[in-house]
Amino acid sequence: MNSSTQANVTNTDKKSDEKVNWFAEFRGLALMLLAVFAFHSFIAKPFYIPSQSMMPNLLVGDRLVVSKYPYGFNWSSISFHLWPRGDWRVLADTPEYGDIVIPVHPERDEDYIKRVVALPGDRIAVRNGQIILNGTPVPQEVEPALEVPVDLNSPCDSYDYPGMKQTDEGGAEVCALPTYRETMPNGATYLIVDTQPDYPLDNFDEITVPEGQVFLMGDNRDHSADSRASIIERGLGGPVPLENIGGRAEFITFSLDGTANWNPISWFSALRDGRAWSTLRPAKAERNKAT
Repeated sequence: MNSSTQANVTNTDKKSDEKVNWFAEFRGLALMLLAVFAFHSFIAKPFYIPSQSMMPNLLVGDRLVVSKYPYGFNWSSISFHLWPRGDWRVLADTPEYGDIVIPVHPERDEDYIKRVVALPGDRIAVRNGQIILNGTPVPQEVEPALEVPVDLNSPCDSYDYPGMKQTDEGGAEVCALPTYRETMPNGATYLIVDTQPDYPLDNFDEITVPEGQVFLMGDNRDHSADSRASIIERGLGGPVPLENIGGRAEFITFSLDGTANWNPISWFSALRDGRAWSTLRPAKAERNKAT
């Protein structure tokens, strides 16, 4: 065998060795995607805040982590809502007052984000914007107006927030939100916003929350389609079955002000200060003990 023939054989062997095993490549990719899907469905997933319904605690542009296991697993735990709806639950548990949860709309495969304000068996009503829980008003304490910086994701438009756009001492535009501290029977305490004294959903006749369901409300009480609002109003249409809750909000990873674009530099300049890694679990207030 001459040198030319030997070179041709060597080149052929190299080409044979360099052939891509496409089956192995696709199998590896499929396994990776399956692992990501399983993690999102059973451990945690990212979540984006698209609306102002949870201001002041969550802003449009916040990115957060939702844990999938605190209340067990059900059809709504499965990412992208690929599983048919059903009333089954595995390792079931019940949320606590004040938890921020991810309910799925009763008719559309659309994730909402709201706060638990009544548990199974509770009687709940709303009078002039104040929750009446089992016949007792839930305490609301007036807090100083909260100044939220105005940006593209938080424009503080005059229709929804009349007269609230102001200029702070440094000359920056802020939205001065009328804020209250609400404290639930278990001590969970958090801020809420009430901008319109005569908002229709500020009054809600008393109902009893059925077993296996919870009553949910947004922290921005006059801009939230929650359990108080009918399905026609894009609300949740009353208490939400626990099998329709797909997880619990845990913490903010980062937040964008709306100026990010295709320029990578803008990804950093659009970051809001002071929001990354903020916990979303409510603080617990000290409760008075009988002496």
